[in-house]
Amino acid sequence: MKIENSKPKDIDVIFERYRVAADFQRSKFLKHIWPEFDRKMVETEIRELRQFKIVVGETIACVWAVTFNDPEIWGAHDRDPSVYIHRIAVHPDFRGHNFVRVIVRWAKNYAVSKNRKFIRLDTCGNNKRLIKHYTTNGFKFLGIEKLPYSEALPAHYHDADVCRFEIAL
Repeated sequence: MKIENSKPKDIDVIFERYRVAADFQRSKFLKHIWPEFDRKMVETEIRELRQFKIVVGETIACVWAVTFNDPEIWGAHDRDPSVYIHRIAVHPDFRGHNFVRVIVRWAKNYAVSKNRKFIRLDTCGNNKRLIKHYTTNGFKFLGIEKLPYSEALPAHYHDADVCRFEIAL
């Protein structure tokens, strides 16, 4: 297993992971399903070295992206120097492998290398199982809040209760 930056040649696989994740969400929940994400956004993340993958053998088992600012979701807390993790999507054959634990271990080193004080992530809806999964892997659950509408946010955030999590370094 290795963690690498995603490459332009990975983009179709990344979008396949997103599609499968959205299908899984759709099978479990009625609201706040991942939309079709903007391809140019993902291309930019790849170009800026902010899109990552876990490779097991020859398979891209998991993908995620990071950013260093997230004001629409974090408001005034966005001033804190943080790494924000977004869109963790796992290949179905690798569900249950707890890649969140692997990502947290990686993110701690990554955040320190970027002089960041927090690792943060968010999720839509009051998914108690996911809340437990993130807290078991070291995140502090900061609560649930309905975000104000913002065109800057993807559709699944509209009218959503958002859970915020962080790890202080």
